[in-house]
Formats: sequence, C-alpha cells, structure tokens
Amino acid sequence: MTPRRKTKSINVGDVTIGGGTPLVIQSMTTTYTRDATATIAQIRSLASAGCQIVRVATPEKADTDALPQILENSPVPIVADVHFHFRRALEAIEAGVHKIRLNPGNINDRSQVAEVIAACRERKIPIRIGVNEGSIVERMDKGLRERELARLATDRPTTMVALMLDKLEEYLAVFAEHNFSDIVIAAKSIDPCLCIDAYRAISRRWDYPLHLGVTHAGPPETGRIRSIAALATLLAEGIGDTLRISYAADPLIEVADAKELLACLGLWQRTEPELIACPTCGRLEVDLISLVKQVKDKLASIRTPLKVAVMGCVVNGPGEAEGADIAVFAGKNKGVISVQGEIVKTVPEDQIVSTLYAEACSLAAKIENGQASVLQSTVKMTPQE
Repeated sequence: MTPRRKTKSINVGDVTIGGGTPLVIQSMTTTYTRDATATIAQIRSLASAGCQIVRVATPEKADTDALPQILENSPVPIVADVHFHFRRALEAIEAGVHKIRLNPGNINDRSQVAEVIAACRERKIPIRIGVNEGSIVERMDKGLRERELARLATDRPTTMVALMLDKLEEYLAVFAEHNFSDIVIAAKSIDPCLCIDAYRAISRRWDYPLHLGVTHAGPPETGRIRSIAALATLLAEGIGDTLRISYAADPLIEVADAKELLACLGLWQRTEPELIACPTCGRLEVDLISLVKQVKDKLASIRTPLKVAVMGCVVNGPGEAEGADIAVFAGKNKGVISVQGEIVKTVPEDQIVSTLYAEACSLAAKIENGQASVLQSTVKMTPQE
C-alpha cells in the first residue's frame, strides 16, 4: 500500500474530507427529496449502515423547500445535488445544507455561478465540482467536437483524460477568480481504466481532496466489479479522500460494499464480524454454502470486529484460518471449533452453528470488557508526508 496522498482538507458539517483524515463513505438517497419523511428515513438507514455523508437530489423548488426539515432530522451532513438551476443551490445554501454538488458547465451564465460561489464562501460551505466523460464532448461547439471526436477515435484514454483536465482547469479558474478554494474534485467514467488514469493525472496536478467513483456502474452483480477495479487500484496508490460506490440498487448495498473495500485495504476499522470461508471443492464433506449463510445470519447481531472462519475440510482449513478469532473446521458429520488458535470443542454437524455463535458471543463480551483483544491488524490510515 502506498502512503495516502496528502491533500487540503475541507469540512462538510462535522465531517472532514482530506488532509490525511480517514476515508469518508458517501451515498445518495433514491427518494424524492420533497418527500421529507421518506428521505429522512432513508438517510437514517444509510447512517446506521455506516454512511457518513448523504447526498440528496434537488431539481425542483419543492425539494429545496423540504431541506430544513431534512437537515433538522439528519444524523449526518447533507449534500445538495444541483445541476441546471443556480437558484436551487442558493435555496439549499439558505436552508443550511452542508455542501453543494455543482457542475459549472451546466450553468451557462457565469454571473449565476459567481452568485453561488459568493453564498457558499459567506456560509463556509464547500462545493464539489466534477467532470463526467459522458458530458464533456457533448457540450463542445460543433467544430471543436468534430476535431476531438477524431482524436478520441485514435487514442480515447489519453485524449479523454486531457479533455477532463482541461475542463477542470476551466472550472477551477472560475473559483480562483472568486477566491474560493473549499473544493472537492471528481472525475467519473463508466470505464474503470479511464477513471484510474484521470484520477492519477488530477492527483499529480492539484492537491484538492478527491471524490472517487465510477459512474453508471450498473447493478451490483456487475457494477461492484467495475467499481472495485478502479477504486481499489486508486486507494492502494494512496489516491482518494472520499468515495461513493454507486449502483442501480438499494443504496445500502453501496455503503456495505464501500465499507468492505476500505476494510480489506486497512483503511476502515470494522465494527462487525468479518466472515471468511474456504473455496468449495470436491473434498467437502458438508454443505458449506448453506453453513456459511447460517453463520452469516447469526453473526449479524454481534457488534465486535471478530474474524470468523468457516472451513469445509481439514486439508487447507487450519492454515487458511490462521489469524481467525473464531473458526470451524467442518468434516463428515462434525465440526471442530477453535478460539484464537486453540481448539475448544468438537460438536455434531447440527450443533456447529449454535456452538460457533455461542463462542463468538463469549469472545466478543470478553473483548468489550477488556479481557481479550481481536487478532486482526490495525487500520492503516497514515497519510503521505
């Protein structure tokens, strides 16, 4: 793992992004923001799942009218997503929103952009700006578009990254003109390789905090592969300060996958058990898939970051489960249970789940009372100096 890149820091409510602080997980509501009750309920669910900042769409005045009620009842900072109408940004700022997501390219009148910047500067509200592969060429004038399309046809990655950087340079010049630097940058594409190239280039050029994400990723079944390919690469290189994994699905899945990604890279401290299991093969003497699901369901009630291993044979099981706090090695009609490397019980197959759960609860209680500690390594959050 490369040490994290040191960036400027900004405050979104009581959450800090950048400056070497831990990665921040974001998501976005799928409700109509004007339905404050439904939006508040989803924000609370996301916050309970581990989401630290939630974005809400504000395309209509009815949406910004609902913001005061939403803000009053939200446990986490709220970002107003503004696209085409600068007045929605001003209304959100007046309501007390914690951050604005604004694309200056969607607002043709620069005086209107300046008005939003002035309002954010006065209230100390940061702005996230970004470039999206799908919109860059579309907004060019006809002659320039024809020339760039020719370049894109021969070397799309290099040309697109150059276009993204040029557009960001144009946007940032507007903010610099108005002495505003409370900025977070995003550069998204459906292509994970292009995302990697773009964020690498941006990180070399500016020290603003970066919001990572792959746009239009699709359903979780395929979107998580597309997203993790880009985000894991960038995070392992020390690039990124906040992220949203976005799916065409329940946003709770986005948060769960973001937490798992960061935990796997040592960038997030787990607050619940981590379940590992051996790969299935012809040596299995137990229905491992069913056993893993049963164990996972039982562990859902525990709020201690134990590592729990479920192994389906005795060939590789002990070695693969090394470092697990709780492990079961399931053989024909029985299971051997170990706690932090020490075998404690051998039980019939129908008692594996209940016994493993009881041992996990017992160890969790000891850890909470300071009588034991988990075997997992500590979180690696040191920024690059």
